[in-house]
Parts: sequence; C-alpha cells; structure tokens
Amino acid sequence: MNKAMIAAGCFWGVEEIFRTTNGVINTKVGYSGGNISNPTYEQVCNNDTGHAEVVLIEFDDSISYESILNIFFESHNPTQLNRQGPDYGTQYRSSIFYFDETQKLTAENILNTLQPKFKNKIVTEITKAYEFFIAEDYHQEYVAKGGVCHF
Repeated sequence: MNKAMIAAGCFWGVEEIFRTTNGVINTKVGYSGGNISNPTYEQVCNNDTGHAEVVLIEFDDSISYESILNIFFESHNPTQLNRQGPDYGTQYRSSIFYFDETQKLTAENILNTLQPKFKNKIVTEITKAYEFFIAEDYHQEYVAKGGVCHF
C-alpha cells in the first residue's frame, strides 16, 4: 500500500476529491505539521498549533504518486499563501508532506514543471511528513455524509 499526505485548504473537499479517485483505497482527514500532540479541531482553527488540515491517502499501484500530486495541484490554488477560497489561516496552507526521498524529488519536480503555468509563485511547502493525528469522527467523509463544502 502506498501513501501520500497533502494539505490543500479545508480537508473536507480535498478528501472527497481523493476518496472518489480510482486507485485510492482509503482516505482519512486529520492534522499534521504542528507543535502539539493530538490537537482538536478547535485548537487547530485557533491558528496557534502550527498544524495543517491534511488528508492521508492510501492508494494502490493502479495510480501513481505523481498522479496523486497532479490531482492535488489541480484541486486548489497553490499560489495562495495560507488560504483557499473563503478559508484563511496557516491550517489551510498548501503542503505536500513526503514520506521518503523519492516522494520529495517527485514533488519538487512536479512543482518546478508547473511553476511556469502560473502567473504567481507557487507557495506549496514540500516538507518531511510529520506525525498524522486523525481528526474527529464527524470530519471523516464529511461531504459524503451530506456536509456542504465550497470546493
């Protein structure tokens, strides 16, 4: 099983995009990249834990990590610093959390290839994966449960 961890704004819509992607086996929303263990949604939204809202994606060999990242870049505006749509704060930053050097190099190559296609600088962080803290149950598959999201 392969895995990827990304942040592209509010995790509800991002999860739905990947949850419905062929080759994706499982998705979980949560928090990563911060400075406390087991943060709550409220703590992350207060914008003082340093965590991003992330989606942990497990996928099979029918889809590549490169394809996952291409969907990631297509699904949000990677030139917006700490915001997506109406959501703003560092928890909504654009980030790729890599698990190994191959993922890191793939992410850097894709970002560099895509940069000329954008008028503004891509601000997506490419960072070694931090511990993943799963979000509260009501956040999991939020859109599939009928929740509204602006994605």
